[in-house]
Amino acid sequence: MTENMQDDMKVDQEALSAEPAKRKASEPKAKTIHFTSRNPPWTYLKLKLVPQPGNTPQALDPLSARTYLSSALSQFLGLTGTAISVDILKIEHGLASTPKSNATSTTQAAKTSRHDSLWIRVPREDAATVVAAVSSWIGGGSNTTGSAGVAWRVCAKGNFLGALTAGSGADLFVP
Repeated sequence: MTENMQDDMKVDQEALSAEPAKRKASEPKAKTIHFTSRNPPWTYLKLKLVPQPGNTPQALDPLSARTYLSSALSQFLGLTGTAISVDILKIEHGLASTPKSNATSTTQAAKTSRHDSLWIRVPREDAATVVAAVSSWIGGGSNTTGSAGVAWRVCAKGNFLGALTAGSGADLFVP
């Protein structure tokens, strides 16, 4: 290297160190972030177990719910239907009052019947298949097993659990 080039390099290094430090621009305070999920991976369904007239089903438990769902999917699609992943999130037990008219009396007596609801999660791609399978299924078998004359009714379907429960969804997992 020539002496002039070394002098130029010294000058450049001195010029760099002599520049004042730049200040960062102050960052704005908390910004609102908007998030849009176009393809959520899951679809949530609320199903109601409906007994056929004259039948009183047993209380719905996780094993019988899984059996009923597998039976519906198997009847609709065979072995392929049973391969669909279904997650049971919650089983709700309750009593529903329905008015019943009496021909001999003008008053209406309330008839209480058992109503069991089931919350499930399925892959979004399989949601239409699951809805078709469970909504067209009527349980067969003997009445001693509790599966005679029961069917599923789809009460709600959605891609977001919070929107489906018409609230925050916090009460879904409360026992």
